[in-house]
Amino acid sequence: MLTHAQIWSGVDRLAARAGLTPSGLARRAGLDPTTFNPSKRMVDANARQRWPSTESLSKALAAVRVSFEDFAALATGASTGRSVPLLGFAKAGFDGYFDESGFPTGQGWGDVQFPGVEDANAYALEITGESMLPVFRPGDRVVVSPNDTPRRGDRVIVKTIEGEVMAKELARLRPDYVLLRSFNPDFPDRKLMAIDVAWMARIVWASQ
Repeated sequence: MLTHAQIWSGVDRLAARAGLTPSGLARRAGLDPTTFNPSKRMVDANARQRWPSTESLSKALAAVRVSFEDFAALATGASTGRSVPLLGFAKAGFDGYFDESGFPTGQGWGDVQFPGVEDANAYALEITGESMLPVFRPGDRVVVSPNDTPRRGDRVIVKTIEGEVMAKELARLRPDYVLLRSFNPDFPDRKLMAIDVAWMARIVWASQ
């Protein structure tokens, strides 16, 4: 049985895995933004414990597409992780690192350990530059799952047929175009026609 401390630790790790704060995780799940805040974890000054409701936890897991089994591993630290290929973000636009479907290939990849990664084709990118602030900072690493179909609200890596690679939030997905929302307000949102997108893959983990 998971303890009170483990449950809340699992919530924090779940949020971090999705590149979110606990408040951001709650918003993603359609909950009050304060649902998972530290101030909600004790009832009063006598340190009586407050547990997240089954409903709120279930909604959070569904929002970031994580099973309860994976959540339990996060909460207990049982998931030791595995090695995934690592590439600097600036290199991702060069030829030779991905096949035409967005799967990692070729030489020049490093490797890094990440917990809870199930996709055998998953890979990690190390963020450079400031265009993804404040969500991702230079030096952060994101794990990308090319086998996981992105949906609205997901954070994604997109490569255009011209070789441009970007990390955005998928705001809209239509048969003929995609609308991508920038993390940094100093950079514009992007609308790409479907024929101009080489591939798009979902970010499933962030190390920050």
